[in-house]
Formats: sequence, structure tokens, C-alpha cells
Amino acid sequence: MTDNGERFSLSEELRKKNIVLYFYPKDFTMGCTKESCAFRDNWEKVLALDASVYGVSTDSVESHKAFREKYSLPFTLLSDPTREIRKAYGVDGHFLPPRVTFVIDKRGVIRNIFNSQLNMSKHVENAIDILTKIQREEKSEVSA
Repeated sequence: MTDNGERFSLSEELRKKNIVLYFYPKDFTMGCTKESCAFRDNWEKVLALDASVYGVSTDSVESHKAFREKYSLPFTLLSDPTREIRKAYGVDGHFLPPRVTFVIDKRGVIRNIFNSQLNMSKHVENAIDILTKIQREEKSEVSA
């Protein structure tokens, strides 16, 4: 469910844009706030690279809505209370949920997985690097 309480399907978003799917432990914690705000602060760069961002944690829809509003996050947060999405992506930690970012291209191919519990701002930097590489590849395919 999205932070607006709507059902969400990643497969419907693929082919429209590249996807940055980042998994984080918990709303309103220091590290997760820093990571989410780094994506917010680089939002224009992400959009220019023809991508969308989705944050995933086990927090409730209500918590996500409050978190998104408080920090003016321009992207959707997904509530995964049953850990179904985490399990599907292999990032379901036993004690502390891992902080992992996936970059998925328009064909649905996972192009990069970045895993760092402590280097929060590196998640967005890495995603932008990969999205830039994807965009270069797309341009060279068009011109070939």
C-alpha cells in the first residue's frame, strides 16, 4: 500500500520509467530520515534521469503519510507490514531490516543493488550514477 492507502504494483510502473526502490528500517529515525531527505534533495536529478523513487519499510500507511508530509518527500512510500516485498527482494533481516537500494531499468532488469546500513547518503549517489549510465546506454541505442 502507498502512503495514500492505495494499492501499488511495481510492474505497472515499469516500462514507464526506471525505478529506484529503496528499503529502509523505520520512519522518523535519524538514518532513515537522512536517507529519505537525500533522495528528496536530489529529486530533480532523479526526474531528469527518467526515474521514479519508491521507499519501502514495514511502517504503517499512517506513519508513512506523516513522515512524507513532515519532510516534504516528493515520492511515494510503500507500507510492507507483512514483509512481503522485503522477502521478494531478499532483504528481510531478522533483527534490524537492511538498508538496500535497487535500481531497476524500464525492462524490469535489476541493474544495481547497493547495501549499506550506515552510509545513508551513498544510496542516492549510487542510484544517480547507475541511472546516468542507463540513460547513456539508452541514448546510444537510439543513435545506433
